[in-house]
Amino acid sequence: MTRSPIVVIGAGVSGLTCGVRLLEEGYDVEIWARERTPNTTSDVAAATWYPLRGERDERTDGWLPVSLSQFTALAAVSDSGVVLRGGIELFRHPADDTWWRDILPGFRRARADELPAGFADGFVAHGIPVIEMPLYLDWLTRRFGSLGGRSVMRTVTALDEIFETADVVVNCGGLGARALAGDASMVAVRGQVVRVEQFGLDRYILDEQSPDGIAYVYPRSNDVVLGGTREPGNERIEPDPETAREIVRRCSLLEPRVAAARIVSHAVGLRPGRPTVRLEAERPGPGRLLVHDYGHGGSGVTLSWGCAEDVAALIRAERPAAAG
Repeated sequence: MTRSPIVVIGAGVSGLTCGVRLLEEGYDVEIWARERTPNTTSDVAAATWYPLRGERDERTDGWLPVSLSQFTALAAVSDSGVVLRGGIELFRHPADDTWWRDILPGFRRARADELPAGFADGFVAHGIPVIEMPLYLDWLTRRFGSLGGRSVMRTVTALDEIFETADVVVNCGGLGARALAGDASMVAVRGQVVRVEQFGLDRYILDEQSPDGIAYVYPRSNDVVLGGTREPGNERIEPDPETAREIVRRCSLLEPRVAAARIVSHAVGLRPGRPTVRLEAERPGPGRLLVHDYGHGGSGVTLSWGCAEDVAALIRAERPAAAG
């Protein structure tokens, strides 16, 4: 008997990555989503593979190296949008490198002459994947289609409606999971960025300890992404001019050439905030399997391949691909 396809909800980085990984396992997969690139939250991301302290739990130790390995391999694919770069994370106080030393490629402590004024410490790394999201999401979309995946333009308002046609569903709905899964712990975390012309920058710079808000500078092929903000509970999607000016000011302290760079565009994304990532399986009825993969906050790209691997494992345990 022919089995129904697996339905993945959401066409952001989590949904597309899960879709690709399941297709690679031999499953028949459809992605159902209202929005697609370039109109997803994932399109706004800077983005890079980089472990963020505030969003770590015990499972991320397993997800991080899986994603790093995948992105490192994708850097050899010319049209993937992934480039390996060096860069520096700056600290205003001496930093503890207890676990960073083992996970960051090419890790070393910054020399004093590498630290801008006002900074006491820094981590330098080499071979960090920097992902140009519009290019990367296009690549993921093409990869999904080339493996036989199908995209369905559809607004999903209830999980039950999907189970009318599918017996396995993967919920990668991002912030939409708040209503779809009735998850009151979900909160929108507003992130605003400014994109400026590429002025010859070839390394990333990150300052998580700025007293006026986070600051980061990520180079891409034709522009440089400046950020940013983390505003829990703020769901305003219009860019704020004063916030944009403040972002440019903070980033100019990290890289002086930012101040004179021509602004290309502004963007806002609402990160799917949650105390921890929700990645688990439910059985909402006989013969039905629901796998949740959402709530990544600002680590959606960083954790995407590791989470997709666990999603595939959960489904494989219940429904081997050979049986499909």
